[in-house]
Amino acid sequence: MNWRPEHLTEREEEILRCIRWWIEDKGEGPSVRQLAHVVGMRSTASVAYHLANLERSGALIRDGRGWNICRLGH
Repeated sequence: MNWRPEHLTEREEEILRCIRWWIEDKGEGPSVRQLAHVVGMRSTASVAYHLANLERSGALIRDGRGWNICRLGH
């Protein structure tokens, strides 16, 4: 069953897709700066804001530089 919070923005979904791709491709999670570059954002603070929203929604769990994407819908 796919679970997708209705309140995720397109940007947040893009960030989740990027994290998933990065982990599958490189075997570890990206840094906030790397995420900003890949999704085309200049501000790492903006990326951090979206990551915090994703954590609050339960779609993402971070442990230092580790990432765990929870219940990511397609």
